[in-house]
Amino acid sequence: MTTVDPAPPTSTAPPAPPAPMRLRELVFGAACAAAVRAAARLGVADALDDDTPTTVEDLASAVKTQPHTLRRLLRALSCQGVFAERPDGTFVHTEMSRLLREDDPHSLRYIALWCTEPWTWNVWPQLDEAVRSGRNVFEDMYDREFFSYLNEEAPESAYVFNRAMTTSSEQSARDVANLLDLNGVSSVADIGGGQGRVVASLLEKHPKMHGTLLDLPGVVENADPRLRAGGSLATRVSVVAGDCREDIPVQADVYIIKNILEWDDESTRRALANVRKAARPGARVVVIENLVDDTPSMKFTTAMDLLLLLNVGGAKHTRQSMVDRLTDAGLVIGEIRPVNAYLHAFECTVPS
Repeated sequence: MTTVDPAPPTSTAPPAPPAPMRLRELVFGAACAAAVRAAARLGVADALDDDTPTTVEDLASAVKTQPHTLRRLLRALSCQGVFAERPDGTFVHTEMSRLLREDDPHSLRYIALWCTEPWTWNVWPQLDEAVRSGRNVFEDMYDREFFSYLNEEAPESAYVFNRAMTTSSEQSARDVANLLDLNGVSSVADIGGGQGRVVASLLEKHPKMHGTLLDLPGVVENADPRLRAGGSLATRVSVVAGDCREDIPVQADVYIIKNILEWDDESTRRALANVRKAARPGARVVVIENLVDDTPSMKFTTAMDLLLLLNVGGAKHTRQSMVDRLTDAGLVIGEIRPVNAYLHAFECTVPS
C-alpha cells in the first residue's frame, strides 16, 4: 500500500514586515482610516453583491465614482483585508468589508464613520500638546465643550455619533441581558443609557420588571420605539431627561452604568456620587466598560483612550483605575466579569 505524506499546512498570514517597514505602515495609518471612511461614505460595501464578484467598472457606476480611482481605493483596502481582489481583477467581500454594509447585523459602518469624523483629523496632530498638558485640546481649537459643539455646530457629526452609539448598544445589549442575573429584581435603571437598547433588552427578558432610562433631553427624545408611547414596553418604563452628572432622580433595585464613565475625573466622580446618593442601601450598581488592559481589544481601546483625552479630557479605564473610582464612591465591589471580548462588568452594591 502506498502512502503519501500530507502536505504541510499553508500559512495564510504573511510574514511580519521588518521594523522599518512596520513603522512606515504605522505613520501612514491615517491613509488606512481615510480609506475605510471613504468606502463607508461611498457605500461601496452596500453596492458590492454579497456572493458575486464584481468589476470595478460596475462598482464605480453604482457608487458614482471614477473606475481608476475606485480601483486604487479598493487596492489599498484589500491590503488590509477589507475587500479582496481576485486574479481576474474583480472584487469580492471579506469578513471585514461586510461589516461596512448598512444592513449587516454586526455592522460597524457608523463606528467607522464616528472614529474618522472631520474634527478628529484636526485634534490628532495636537496629541503631543494634550500629553504635555494633561487636558483636552478640543475646547481650545473649537472654543466650546465637545458635546455643545456637536449639537450646535456639527449636526451631521452628532447624527453619526448617535447612530454609532446606537449600533454599539444594540450589539452589546443582548450580551448584557444574558450576563446579568435579575431574577427577583423589580426595577432597573439605565443611567446615561442613550436610546435605551440595554434597558429594553432587560425588560423583554424579565416581563415583570419595571425600567427607567435616564439621559440628556436630546437623546431620550429619540428613545427606542419600544419605550415610547404606544411601544411594546411603554407601560413598564419611565423615560427621564437629565444629566447624571447633575442629579439622578431615580430609585431602583439595580443601576446599570455602561460606557459613560470616560469623562474627566471630576465628571466621573460626580456621576458616581449621584448614583450613591440616589440608591437605597443594598441596591446593585453594575458598571460596564471597555478596559485598556486585560482585553483582546487593546489596540482599539488604547486608541479610543487617546481620542478621549483629546476631545473631552477623559480616559478609558484599567481594571485598577475603575476599582479605585468605584471604591472612592463608597461602593462595595464584588465580582468583575467579562461581558464579551470588549466589555467588563463590575458588580457593586451600595452599603447599608
